[in-house]
Amino acid sequence: MLDKIGIAKRLAKELKDGYYVNLGIGIPTLVANYVPKSIAVEFQSENGVLGMGPFPFEGDEDADVINAGKQTITTLPGASFFDSALSFSMIRGKHVNLTILGAMEVSENGDIANWKIPGKMVKGMGGAMDLVASAENIIVAMMHTNKAGDSKLLKNCLLPLTGVGCVKKIVTNLAVLEVTRLGFKLLERAPGVSVEDIKKVTEGTLIIDGEIPEMSF
Repeated sequence: MLDKIGIAKRLAKELKDGYYVNLGIGIPTLVANYVPKSIAVEFQSENGVLGMGPFPFEGDEDADVINAGKQTITTLPGASFFDSALSFSMIRGKHVNLTILGAMEVSENGDIANWKIPGKMVKGMGGAMDLVASAENIIVAMMHTNKAGDSKLLKNCLLPLTGVGCVKKIVTNLAVLEVTRLGFKLLERAPGVSVEDIKKVTEGTLIIDGEIPEMSF
C-alpha cells in the first residue's frame, strides 16, 4: 500500500518529456518533487505560473510565490508569471498536455466529483471545471477509499459532478486503473496489495485481464 508520496512517485512516471502539466490541489502537487531527471516538463498553475519547480525547503519559502492552492513553490529558470485570464486561455485552448487532479469520487465511465460535499462549506470550484472540460488527458490521484472505508471508485458518483466521462486513468494507494467503456481496468497493484484486496474496495466494475504486475518506481 502506498502513502501520498508513493502515489506522487508513481504519477511522475506518467510525465513525458516536453509536457505541459497542470497539478491539482492535494496529492497532485507532490508530483513536482519527483520528476525523472531524464525529462523536462513545464508545470502550469491556474493562478498564473508556468515553470513551477519542487516545493521549497523550510526557510526558503517566498510568500509571494504560490500555486493555485496557495502553497509556496519554487520556480525553474525561465519561469513566467501572468494573469489568470491568460492562464485560463492556456487551459481552454488545450495547451496543457496532462492534468492530474485529486477526487472524492470517480465513476466507472470516467465521471469525476472533486469539488463539493453537500452541507459542507467550500471556497468554490476554482479551475477544476475548466480543466476537466478542456484537458484531453486527465489522471486522478486519490485514496482508494474514504475515511469510512467506502470505495471512491463507483458505478455512479453520488456527489455533485465536476466533469462527465473525462478521466482516463486513476492512481490510488492500492492500484493503477484505466477507465474503459467497460469499467475500471486494473493495470498495476501497489506493493503488498493483492488483486483480492482491490476487488473488495472497488464498487464499480473491475476488469482483471491476466496477471496484474506490482507497481515499479
